[in-house]
Formats: sequence, structure tokens, C-alpha cells
Amino acid sequence: MSDSLPLPLTAWPELRPGWVWLCGAGPGDPGLLTLHGLNALRQADVVVYDALVSQDILSWASDAELIYAGKRGGKPSAKQRDISLHLVELARAGKRVLRLKGGDPFVFGRGGEEAQTLVQHGVPIRIIPGISAGIGGLAYAGIPVTHRDVNQSVTFVTGHDQTGDTPGSLDWNAIAQGSQVIVIYMGMKHIAQITQRLMEAGRSASEPLAFVTSATLQQQNVVESTVGTAVDDAKAAGVEPPAIICIGRSVLMRQVLDWQSFEAGAAPRNLDPLDRGRPAESA
Repeated sequence: MSDSLPLPLTAWPELRPGWVWLCGAGPGDPGLLTLHGLNALRQADVVVYDALVSQDILSWASDAELIYAGKRGGKPSAKQRDISLHLVELARAGKRVLRLKGGDPFVFGRGGEEAQTLVQHGVPIRIIPGISAGIGGLAYAGIPVTHRDVNQSVTFVTGHDQTGDTPGSLDWNAIAQGSQVIVIYMGMKHIAQITQRLMEAGRSASEPLAFVTSATLQQQNVVESTVGTAVDDAKAAGVEPPAIICIGRSVLMRQVLDWQSFEAGAAPRNLDPLDRGRPAESA
């Protein structure tokens, strides 16, 4: 996208000195950045960005200082407190600050913590939502998180808590029994414990499961598995984090909705993966 490409004619908000905008950059594909995000990139003096924000997106902030503040599990990372207070410092220095996060800042992105710190220190903020990987990434894999023949609920959970362990505060029995589709962020490290807990809570070992890595990017990879074989299948396929994990019969829909493979010339594997026995348009 050229910097000279005009935004649609409307009353676009102004990023003023001393303000911090917290913006979701989407799951990876630069085309999934919102127009509000692009507008922010073109105005910012400083962009404080996370690990999963692509260089293509950052290139649209051609006049801004770029500050890396990524946090990756198991790797040296900036402390959350330091990141939040640095945003305060930049704003107090009169900078127009854009805090750019992968996905959506309020979906397991610590955006709420950073925004609260800013407000507590008297810094004005704006929130720009982004497309979360648990929705957009799965859509690129051909997996709808809701489908009326599959689920009336979907649960988004994180695979680790602040300590890095499997969240002990989660009621895995309630999740297993109460949600037909489960989408797990940051769950690769503890996939063995997670799938074991779900099976102990009543989920079938044969239930479909999918891993999606590098979601929405050219190197996106999808591994279809089951709850019972997930650990071995992930190891055999060399699945590495970060990954989105989807559990539920909606994973079967990939057999008919894998639109990226269609672009490459492949045919649908199964036109009726849910065995409805009737056309999709019928009630």
C-alpha cells in the first residue's frame, strides 16, 4: 500500500501530542489492519510494537520512531510494568504514541492493563480494536468459530497464566461441558495437560482439533488432529508456538471451507463434512 493512498473521506480522529492510542494490528496479514489503525500509523511520532506485528505494517509508519516491546513465552522479554510506564513517559514528553499489538489489544493482549496504567497516570487514550487470531486466524484456515449445526457457544481461553503455568483458575469441567467449541491461545506449551483435563472432564478423544500456526501469513500451517492424538500429531508435524488451537466439530468444516487450498487449485475434500445429508442452504 502506498503512503499516498488516501483514506476514505470522513472525519478521521486526530492523534494529538500526549495521547496514547492502543491499537490491534490483526493476526498478521497486513490487509487485516483496520483503517483506524492505518490512520494512526500515519500520525504517530512513536510506535511501540509487539513481536507479532509485521514489518509490512510498521513500514506504514515511515516517519515514526519504532520501539520494540515484544513479549514471547520462554524468551527474554521486557517486563510489563516497564512497558506500561514507558508509554506514560513518552506521552508526558509530548509524543503522539501508538501502542501496536498483534490481534486485538483486549483479547489476551494485556491492553486492559496498559490502558488502565495510562489512565491512572492521567494520560488520555483511545482504543482501536483489531481482528483477533482466534477468529481471523481460524477463518483463514477455513474454520468458522460458530456454525449453527455445530455450536451455540464458543469459549476463548489462554493456555497459560501470569506464572507461565496452565491456568489453575479455569474450571476445565465447566469449559468442557459448557462450550461446544473451544479456542485456545498460547496453549502449545501445556497442550498435554490441557487435552488430558478436557478428556477427564468428558470431551471425547476423537473430537476434532486443529493447530494453526503463522495464522493469515504466507507460511500459515494447519495441522488437523483430535483431542486424543493432539500431542503426538503436533510433535510429528513440528508444530511450534505461537499457535491457535481450536477444539470442536467446527474443525471439520475445513474440509469444505479451506479456501486457500482452493486458490491453489485443490478441490474440497468433503462437501458435507458434518453429515447433514442436505444442502447447506436448507433449514
